[in-house]
Amino acid sequence: MTRTLDVITFGEAMMLLVADQPGPLEHAEAFHKRAAGAETNVAIGLARLGLKVGWASRLGTDSMGRYLLAAMAKEGIDCTHVVCDAAQKTGFMIKGKVTDGSDPPIEYHRKGSAASHMGEIDIDEAWLQSARHLHATGVFAAISASTLTAARKTMDLMRAAGRSVSFDPNLRPTLWATPELMRESINDLATRADWVLPGMEEGRFLTGETTPEGVARFYRQRGTKLVVVKLGSEGAYFEDASGSGRVAGFPVAQVIDTVGAGDGFAVGVISALLDGLSVPEAVKRGTWIGARRAGAGRQRRPADPRRTQRSRALKKQ
Repeated sequence: MTRTLDVITFGEAMMLLVADQPGPLEHAEAFHKRAAGAETNVAIGLARLGLKVGWASRLGTDSMGRYLLAAMAKEGIDCTHVVCDAAQKTGFMIKGKVTDGSDPPIEYHRKGSAASHMGEIDIDEAWLQSARHLHATGVFAAISASTLTAARKTMDLMRAAGRSVSFDPNLRPTLWATPELMRESINDLATRADWVLPGMEEGRFLTGETTPEGVARFYRQRGTKLVVVKLGSEGAYFEDASGSGRVAGFPVAQVIDTVGAGDGFAVGVISALLDGLSVPEAVKRGTWIGARRAGAGRQRRPADPRRTQRSRALKKQ
């Protein structure tokens, strides 16, 4: 089979309304709109670095759905497996503006959304396996019972075909019935991935371990090839069969908004590994992009020995 794509991801896109001034959402009088979603953030980031990306989802045929589909297509993303359903609605979210790195107020309006009706019927096996990599997150799996089933099957299909799979736990407690179900389901998905990218706080909850080394060991013992534990401003810890190490964080002049920094981290790691760079180099790229997403001011780009298309695109960001 000819592989036509580099990366595929399944996930919900939501229209995001961001307040133009800091403060409680009820005091905001003006907003600007953007596309949002963990998987779509990663898809857009990878596409901007020159990779060929496919995205599968469901949207309504409402104005929000049309906006999101156009936004993704504009990024050059393959949207041929996005179903637009006139009987369903598109999810959206409202986010407050922050300038100090604090957690912004966020309201989600996604219950019963078109994407929550996704399931195994939305998996085109030939299209899926035309890509060399699948990126999955715990958000898509949490939306509904049918999306959890779809997440498991897509990961299994790609592993069985010899493709690589990355997984970001991206915990969303409000989407799960109980914390115990979230822990069990997320850890089950992690065992189906080659590369697992938890944050340290996520790792504590999911594994019971209190150090990045312990979190990595937990998943490595369950078959994961590479674990990268995000440590915020301290950088990241990584471990695979060839060894382990730490990459220091990239300082920023001012932390503005950390929402989306983890998605930026995933973009850096995935793009670098698919470029053929070493694990330390991939983690360094991930920490740099994550820092750039969270803070103001320019961060010095890590040295990259390969002048690939993705490397050159990264330099321009």
